Amino acid sequence: MQYNEIDEKIEELLSMMTLEEKVGMCHGNGLFRTGGVPRLGIPPLVFSDGPMGVRNEFADDHWETVGGNWDFVTYLPSCTALAATFNRTLAERVGEVLGCEARGRGKDVILAPGVNIIRTPLCGRNYEYFSEDPVLTAELASAFIKGVQRFDVAACVKHFAANNQETERLSVSAEVDERTLRELYFPAFEAAVKAGVFTVMTAYNRLNGTFCSHSHKLITEILRNEWGFDGVVVSDWGAVHDTEAPAKAGLDIEMNVTSDFDDYFFAKPLINAVQKGKISESILNEKVRRILKLMFRLNMFSKDRKRGGFNLPQHQQTVLDAAKESFVLLKNDREVLPLNADKIKTVAVIGNNADKKHSTGGDSAAVKALYEVTPLSGIVMRLAGGAKVSYYPGCLDETYSKHEFHIPSNADEKTRAEIEEKARAANEEYRNIELRLTEEAIQAAQTADAVIFIGGTGHEQESEGRDRPDMTLPYKQDKLLERILAVNPNTVVIIISGSPVDMSPWIDNAHTVMQGFFSGMHSGTALAEVLFGDYNPSGHLPFTIPLNEEDTGVKALGEYPGGEKVCYTEGLFVGYPYHDAFNVPPLFPFGHGLSYTTFSLTKAAYRQISGSCKDYEISVDITNTGNRSGAQSVQLYVEPEKKEASPIRTLKGFQKVYLNPGETKTITFKLDERTFSEFCINSGWVFNPGNYTIKIGTSSRDLPIAMTLTL
Repeated sequence: MQYNEIDEKIEELLSMMTLEEKVGMCHGNGLFRTGGVPRLGIPPLVFSDGPMGVRNEFADDHWETVGGNWDFVTYLPSCTALAATFNRTLAERVGEVLGCEARGRGKDVILAPGVNIIRTPLCGRNYEYFSEDPVLTAELASAFIKGVQRFDVAACVKHFAANNQETERLSVSAEVDERTLRELYFPAFEAAVKAGVFTVMTAYNRLNGTFCSHSHKLITEILRNEWGFDGVVVSDWGAVHDTEAPAKAGLDIEMNVTSDFDDYFFAKPLINAVQKGKISESILNEKVRRILKLMFRLNMFSKDRKRGGFNLPQHQQTVLDAAKESFVLLKNDREVLPLNADKIKTVAVIGNNADKKHSTGGDSAAVKALYEVTPLSGIVMRLAGGAKVSYYPGCLDETYSKHEFHIPSNADEKTRAEIEEKARAANEEYRNIELRLTEEAIQAAQTADAVIFIGGTGHEQESEGRDRPDMTLPYKQDKLLERILAVNPNTVVIIISGSPVDMSPWIDNAHTVMQGFFSGMHSGTALAEVLFGDYNPSGHLPFTIPLNEEDTGVKALGEYPGGEKVCYTEGLFVGYPYHDAFNVPPLFPFGHGLSYTTFSLTKAAYRQISGSCKDYEISVDITNTGNRSGAQSVQLYVEPEKKEASPIRTLKGFQKVYLNPGETKTITFKLDERTFSEFCINSGWVFNPGNYTIKIGTSSRDLPIAMTLTL
């Protein structure tokens, strides 16, 4: 159907709808659906959470799971894991899996991806987001969105905007200056619009005093008028607090977590507001037009709508491919990795994350996974009986419950004494278990041929609805690691987390360290392939790992978590721009990632495109100088002439290249006017002529190639 035919059909449907029917399409009539108009053949819009897989089924009007054994799905890598691949093609493939499975489960809109910037390491939802960098986030999110929407399912980019903490997320006001919004927090949303995303979700928080769902500036002035978004804007569940303000701001659909659907702000109150003339019916009509247009885009009125599928073998292969590329080799000083499976007879796997499944945690990002291969399982399967693998938790985590004893205020002395004795005995038993687990792990570390420590965080620490209190590893893992490394400095240390953790207590004594993420159902399979050299690690850090929380721009210059307001006074100095500008050495820089082979960069050159003074093509040769095939993510950074309020350098391009030993390839980057512009409050994006240093390398701090452009 052509666009003019669609427009005509939309107007025809709209003309036949009652006020009540129009309003019914603009709010939740179930926890994950809007109202349709059956007499006109208009279906409801059905939503589901993402981004790590299609969420399990819930009852229509209360938070109770109703799926049996049929709603298991493919468990996808988190967005931080995807970002660590620096691979646009892979991000698009993972998006295709999500879109196909959402369509296969009968969903119309999948609530993903999340593109909020990782402002602080403590945000509980960092694992759902991509990166601290706007360019990396924008590029991979755009590819992901294209993949999702290939299956007649709408991606829903979220949370617009400045949703960078979970603490007081329902009410806190993020106070952010316009330039910081435009250059750091908005680019990924703008890129998503340019990539053709069909829906956008507004955030819970206020932005500069106004709830995001109520903001005419955000929704109409910027998103629609400036960026040209013509899709549907939906609220986060429970992010609407009024009827008139969000209706006039441009919000199309209100969703919530309660079952009083007729009493939503966009339900009966919206009908009353239109009837009393407080809101023009033309405003309501525009909302319905956009919703109907979305339905036509998704072929919801067509017999030719694409079918999906879930739990397909090719989906599981995509997850495995993505997981393998997500692991980041941070240190390999003694070349302990890759491990030689033919020479190892005993393996000690230590740590609480070694045999833990993560798919069911994280609240709205939880997934009912068809299966999940833990790291321990992956290692055991890879060695296939060729070596003895023993597992030692080493510490007490949430799987071990610590009994709490409360003494009633009216308890007599005998009762009080009995309770105190029970508490003493229980605590002693708890300490004895803790001591036993630790000592067993230390003993194993002294005697095994290979020792692999797998620790980090889980969704007990990283989850929607709460932030981490600090960067410290939970469950006394630091002390355990210090002791293990003291008896076996060749221990392979693997941290699995969605955010940076504090490694300072033990990092100097660890010679082999790898950063992993919540990488989906084949995380353990992928890890084993990387550890034993079946796959050469090629991940790069999507965030800076600071020495500690004090060494972050937010802690040093800004405010977190704030009270009624949280002031982003650090401005653009989030992540690596802070470390560069204020000369604060990171533990591991943004973009860092080692390989089992080596690479060199040579023959850098540039040329103007079509004689333009603002558009350039930069080329560089990369050679695999080692003896293994591998991949490298080449990164291009731009340094303007020194300006006090600007970062020293920012990422402007990246390319991932696969090379055989001795192979050389030429890669190119294209830079345009926006690359050399900054946002000025009174004039918008302004091109700045002058000298720019172009630096190319493999992390924000490893940049051996430099050239100067004069614009």
